[in-house]
Amino acid sequence: MMTQTVAANDPGAGLFRRAMNAVYWTGAVIACAALVLVSAIIPWAVYTRYVLNSASSWPEPLAVLLTVGITFIGAANCYRQRIHMNMTVGTDLLPPRLRAAAAVISELLMGVMGIFMLVWGMKLALATWGNSVDEFPWLSVGVTYLPIAISGAMMLLFVIERLTIGAPPASADPHVPIE
Repeated sequence: MMTQTVAANDPGAGLFRRAMNAVYWTGAVIACAALVLVSAIIPWAVYTRYVLNSASSWPEPLAVLLTVGITFIGAANCYRQRIHMNMTVGTDLLPPRLRAAAAVISELLMGVMGIFMLVWGMKLALATWGNSVDEFPWLSVGVTYLPIAISGAMMLLFVIERLTIGAPPASADPHVPIE
């Protein structure tokens, strides 16, 4: 794997890093917006159920759909920043060369997982595109499965980023210059 300083000298690497920052921040905005919507929808559901004594049918399924988006898109972003849950007890005990090899193997396996999610997530979305969600007849079931494929694509891109130009800087802010 290349180090951050080597990658910074390559203009193509800088462009790729900025693109990955844009993917990361787009995912963050989508996940945060979905979280805000869930936070607004659930109180409405409680209000209609317990105050109006007439529960709305749409808040719970919409909250579930938004939570799926938060989970998958958020997981891809957490993967990029290495703030996801992982176990390193075994690899921490390895000598440096084997630890580096284990890191590459781990990235390759995550790339395989990203491809799997992308391919099978798209197949699932396309297979269910003609069906509609019961509570939202205008919404295709296929749309509800798109976060799986999108997350897989994001993870695959983040794996390629790590294997080609190295880990992202501590701040993935696109306004922070790459050193």
